[in-house]
Amino acid sequence: MKFRPVVFLVVAVSLILSACQPAPSNSGNISFMVFGDPAELAAYQKLVDSFKQKNPAIQVELIQIPGQSDYRKRLAADIAAGKPADVVLINYRRFATFANAGALEPLGDRLQNSTQIKEADFYPQAIQSFKWKGEQTCIPQNISSLVVYYNKDLFDQAGVAYPANGWTWDDFTAAAQALTKDSNSDGETDQFGAGVAPELIRLATFVWQAGGEVVDDESNPQMLTLGTAEALHAADFFFGLQTKYHVVPNLEQETSQDSESRFINGQLAMFFNSRRGVPTYRESAAFDWDVAPLPQDKEQATILHSDGYCITSASKDKDAAWAFLEYANSPEGQTIVAESGRTVPSLISVANSPAFLDPKSKPASSQVFLDMIPYIRVFPIHPNWAEVEETADKEISLGFYGQVPYYEAMARAVNFTVESFTGE
Repeated sequence: MKFRPVVFLVVAVSLILSACQPAPSNSGNISFMVFGDPAELAAYQKLVDSFKQKNPAIQVELIQIPGQSDYRKRLAADIAAGKPADVVLINYRRFATFANAGALEPLGDRLQNSTQIKEADFYPQAIQSFKWKGEQTCIPQNISSLVVYYNKDLFDQAGVAYPANGWTWDDFTAAAQALTKDSNSDGETDQFGAGVAPELIRLATFVWQAGGEVVDDESNPQMLTLGTAEALHAADFFFGLQTKYHVVPNLEQETSQDSESRFINGQLAMFFNSRRGVPTYRESAAFDWDVAPLPQDKEQATILHSDGYCITSASKDKDAAWAFLEYANSPEGQTIVAESGRTVPSLISVANSPAFLDPKSKPASSQVFLDMIPYIRVFPIHPNWAEVEETADKEISLGFYGQVPYYEAMARAVNFTVESFTGE
């Protein structure tokens, strides 16, 4: 039997939690762990500083892990060791692993009794995605979706019209082709039309747009459904951006410089990302840029990108941790982070306020994120979903970079993830 890191983590955490539950100390000292680059960290530091001004009896240590992969490893290791931060930031696609192991403190009663925030204040797509077995486990910080970031200067130079509402996959491909250039005629592409990560979280949106589904049962998934005609139609478009039209970097080119860096450096015209890139692009991109909705096929669809503030079960001062979490998700707290550009606020009132829809701050078309909320789809809330994605991503990457045919990559993703769903 192969080694299963997620299952091992769940077992390890369960044993530790059952053997040694810490007694509350009400110390007034808590830690708050986040991921993100320096531009994102500045927003969290401002949030912590504001909270401490209003709550001087509670000291908050801010812990930052730059990369999301390193963050997940650190979080898993800290929880397994019984010494996690009091408040942690976890994506909705991954919190169920920890909730299922008893590593996260349920927050339903606290939310119900809160005088600062109520469940009805949040977009339902976000708040519902952090429920485990009917219990509110984390409170969503944001409700981003996948959009297309585009370099307006490159569009202008090529005489290509900016993306418009209702544009199609064919429109996107044509624009990407016109924006892919060998500027010095040396036989090497030095400006790409598009960049996208070859991952299930990117591919899924196009499967839904084609009328397909990603899993057999959203409530109780047993397998991926990437072998249907609709899913293969989506894969033909998605993989073809690299294998057929060569408008995105190949594996060697992506390895030498990733697509997001190319976008920031002005060498890539369109990049698929959630809201999280905004602070960095504001700080580092020396060109005019904006966002557009995803190109669509039969129907509109996008995917939820949402992180939640969670309190770990091992926290020694859950009251202080809740006080901070409650403030972070209050209108005042969400406004602080929203002004940095980092989030699409999960609070309806803040999302529709100038803190988010500031016409003087890029992107000018932030309304796109709100317009797409009705079309947001979510991945299943499943304790092994992180393993499903990790396994599927490896196969999708093989197809995206032409190492196997796209239909074979889809079949492999289906076959190799079956065991992940059952945990056997």
